[in-house]
Formats: sequence, structure tokens, C-alpha cells
Amino acid sequence: MKTEALDPRYVDLDLWPTELAVEAMLEGQMAAIAAIQSQTIAIARAAEAAAGRLGETGRLVFVGAGTSGRLAVQDGTELYPTYGWPMSRMVFLMAGGTSALTEAYEGAEDDVEAGRADIGNCGIGPSDIVIGVAASGRTPYTVAAIEQARAVGALTIGIANNPGSVLLEKAEHAILAVTGSEIVAGSTRMKAGTAQKAILNLLSTAIMIRLGLVYQGRMVAMRISNEKLLQRGRGMVQDIAGVDADVAARALEAADNEIRLGVIVALGVSAEEGQELLDAHKGSLREVMQVLEKRD
Repeated sequence: MKTEALDPRYVDLDLWPTELAVEAMLEGQMAAIAAIQSQTIAIARAAEAAAGRLGETGRLVFVGAGTSGRLAVQDGTELYPTYGWPMSRMVFLMAGGTSALTEAYEGAEDDVEAGRADIGNCGIGPSDIVIGVAASGRTPYTVAAIEQARAVGALTIGIANNPGSVLLEKAEHAILAVTGSEIVAGSTRMKAGTAQKAILNLLSTAIMIRLGLVYQGRMVAMRISNEKLLQRGRGMVQDIAGVDADVAARALEAADNEIRLGVIVALGVSAEEGQELLDAHKGSLREVMQVLEKRD
């Protein structure tokens, strides 16, 4: 595996001046991002397929072990505050359980039966999207979970850093970032982890966009949980609806701080009708705005 190989350029890394070591590590991080360039079509296709499959009940399921699993969990947990994606529609399957987020568990990533069982225990089915992440592309727990998920009809996406790996073969959608050997041999929290994090960001954000949770480049489904976000939400309502600050603030309050509904209320629609419109258009503010434009 290229991610495990020792790069002879860095055999004396511990003897280098710290500044040169940091420069080398930074170059590695930049190369990791560049390795994703060839995968934009694969990421886009996976996102479109996922958005089309999720429907009203489908869940996003993130699977991994070690660094890969932690990165997957981090990406998933940010979808609720950023895009309002319900926590009830997310599943996190980490080799060794959620306690493995902060502690390493011996042998957990090799447990094939646990990978299969976790998919079954969560009731994964055809409307679910299962995203498996593994730098090696052959982590037994993750591969087994993807195999089982595909067997029960779920849409499967594999993210790995080694070409020809079994994870990419088993998943319906394969995303490969060839990051090569690490500056510190085998430390895939570095280049491989950086590429994985970026891919997860791109994939999940593209899914949210295709689901209509972004409007005019804004996080209109964002959860308002503090004063800073309240001000941001008011600004969105003001800009999108084209009203003054007071009208925007009152509309957002009437909408119980739901930005999309606040925009609709600011345009003169009642909160009740606005919610009915959003429900009818699966939460897409753009579609509701098109309906309202036709009324004018």
C-alpha cells in the first residue's frame, strides 16, 4: 500500500531543522488536496445519486475506523447545525463503538462480523446512503459494512487513498485520492486524512445543495443557536426578501428562527401557509420563491 510505504526522502526527518520539516509537511498537505482534482466527477455523481435516493426518510451513514472514522463522524455531525439535516437521519458506525472516537481499541478495525452486524442492527435499507472511509481501502470492518449495506440495497460510497483497493471495488461509487507515502511513514492522519476530510466536505455539501438546503450561496437551513447566528439569520432574511432590518427581525421571530420560513413570511405570506409551501416543495426555498414569483 502506497500509504504505508517509507519515502526515502524523509529517512532523516528527525535530524532536519524544524522549519524545513514543517515546510515539507505543508507541501505534503498541498499535494493531498491536489490529489482530489481528478475525483470531482466521481464526487458529483455520488452526491447526485445520494440526494436522489434519500427521499423523506433516508439516512446518511458514516462508517470508518481510527482516523478515517473520526473524520467521517466530524463531517456528519456538522450537517445539522450547518444545513439543518436531522440528527435522526444520521448514523455513525465507528469500529470499536463511539468511545473509539477518543481512544484506540485493539483489533476493532479487523472485526468483520461487527461491521456486518452494525449495518443490520441499524436497520439499514434501500433509502439509506452508506459512506465508508479507509485510507488503506481494505479495513475489514469498513469493507464488511459496505458489503452488507450494498447487499440490503443501500447506496454505497467508498473513499480511499490506495488504487485497486477492495473498498472501492465493493462500493457502488468509488472516490480515490492517491496521496502516496506519508512524510512520517504510515501516519495517514496527515496527507491521507487531509484528502479524506476535503472529500467528505465536498461530498456532503454537494448533497445538501442538491437537496435544496442552500439558496443563493447561503446556509438558509442553518440552525440558529446563538446571537451571532441570529444576526446572520436576520441578515439572510433581509437580503433575500429585500426588506429592512426590522421587518426581517420580526419575520424571523414569527418563523421561530427558521430562516427559509422567515424569508417567506417577510414577503407577506403567513407562517402557516409558508410552512405548507416548504413542506410541499421538500424544504426547497428556491422552489417556493418560484411559486411566489408566479403569483405576482
